[in-house]
Amino acid sequence: MERIFKQYKFLLIAVGLLVIVIFLFIGKSPREKLDIHTSNFSAYLEESGQKEDEDEDQKNSADIKIIVDLKGEIINPGIYEANDGERVQDLITKAGGFSKNADKLKVNLAQKVKDEMVIYVPKIGEEINVSLFDEAVSTTNNSEGKVNINSANKDQLQTIPGIGPSKADAIIEYREQKGEFKKIEDIKNVTGIGEKTYEKLKDSISI
Repeated sequence: MERIFKQYKFLLIAVGLLVIVIFLFIGKSPREKLDIHTSNFSAYLEESGQKEDEDEDQKNSADIKIIVDLKGEIINPGIYEANDGERVQDLITKAGGFSKNADKLKVNLAQKVKDEMVIYVPKIGEEINVSLFDEAVSTTNNSEGKVNINSANKDQLQTIPGIGPSKADAIIEYREQKGEFKKIEDIKNVTGIGEKTYEKLKDSISI
């Protein structure tokens, strides 16, 4: 008998383990099994619903079309269609890029484009007539003649009281690094613009 046990010891152990596993599985109540399947199905439905919402948001965003007029020192100036969220850099790239005479420093490449927006790229050394330019670029100045600090270029920023070339550069650098100003008071976060300067310019700016 002992010899037989030794001979089939591993087989008996395997059979014993199989019996235990079967017993544990059968021992689960139908309710427990149902809860497991229900939980898995609910998780699947939730994941599917989230994916559908994301796909719908992306579709709606892609459906928003924006028409922009590109002028000046651009390879292929003209009317271009943009998607919501695209920036000036994206539109200039679509238009073939800057011409060799373009003054790139006077263009805010990080600005998000808006419908009916005019993007004008001046020549190097060109002096822009701000009053005429503002008639074309509605995103730069509002109806009260205030300068929009989120979209104005270097020359336009220098028309603001207390803003010279270095502070205009600092404003543009701030926009490129931090994004658009949320309120006009945020201009005090720009290097070189404190409370005194803010008091001088607050009535001349908008966002």
